[in-house]
Amino acid sequence: MGSITSLFVRKVVAAAGAHVDGKALLASVGLDAEAGADPRQMVTDTSYYDLIERIAREQDITELPLVTGASMRCDDYGALGLAFKAATTLHGSFLRVERYARLWTSVVEYELKPEGDFVWFFLHRTGPRRLGLRISNEATMASATAIAREVSPDGVFHPLEVHLQHAAPASILGHERYFGCPVRFGSDRDALLLSKKALSRDNRLGDEGITRFLLDHLDQELASIADTKSLARRTRDVIARALSEGVPKMEDVARRLGVSVRSLHRHLAEDGLSFQSLAEETRKDLAVALLKQEHYSIAEIAFLTGFSEQSAFTRAFKRWLGETPASFRKTG
Repeated sequence: MGSITSLFVRKVVAAAGAHVDGKALLASVGLDAEAGADPRQMVTDTSYYDLIERIAREQDITELPLVTGASMRCDDYGALGLAFKAATTLHGSFLRVERYARLWTSVVEYELKPEGDFVWFFLHRTGPRRLGLRISNEATMASATAIAREVSPDGVFHPLEVHLQHAAPASILGHERYFGCPVRFGSDRDALLLSKKALSRDNRLGDEGITRFLLDHLDQELASIADTKSLARRTRDVIARALSEGVPKMEDVARRLGVSVRSLHRHLAEDGLSFQSLAEETRKDLAVALLKQEHYSIAEIAFLTGFSEQSAFTRAFKRWLGETPASFRKTG
């Protein structure tokens, strides 16, 4: 079970408007509607998704993630938002999201990946693709777009494309109007496609001096979080989030953890682990968890655990547990 800053919860409830009982919704996840927003107060990811799904039972939420995202401002994110705003270019801003997002959520990781003249801004979130998670992903994309517009010198920013893995709602006109670009539902990724030209633009409020101070502060906060969770556990989390795109390389995982490959190898070895064994164990545990959820087909589980073919997944599963995935599902 992961955690998400209560800031997102309050924003979603506010975006839902007067058609829902906001006070009751916030109370259902342990938040006081009368108290001031504190981004450091966290709620569980499952509570957050439950709350979104309760709203969906009361109203059409097609545009809820867009309204939520549009309401986000850099200052809402505290020190991370200030660091985003103070970066001298938009590329620097997104790099800070990639590095420091763990301060606000333990269930999402971001990754900037250059590809030719473009850069992908990936959103990696694990877990069953229930409605609450899907809406949360859309809201996250909309939020990233909103704060990029806020720091732009002319207030203009459009991704080249928006990609989302889940199926499209009945109408996507609102999505394409908000993002100002094609929105590809049913994609193989959750990501924004950005131009290098857009990322190289100067930010309106970029400030090197403030940046250095904020980064020192954020590094200290990040270190305090890292100390509370073992490196092996965090390595498993990163591997699990990346599996739908194949088994990640050790150097990519080390980069996401903010450590060198040598350091990751040494720390895992001290616990009697290797990166390969940890990756294999993560795939097995994820496969077992997903097989207990009937709405996933075995072909989908093979994909989500990093296998390109179902037959390869079946062979690996038999090696792990001595039976096929289909047999395990029947008896499990």
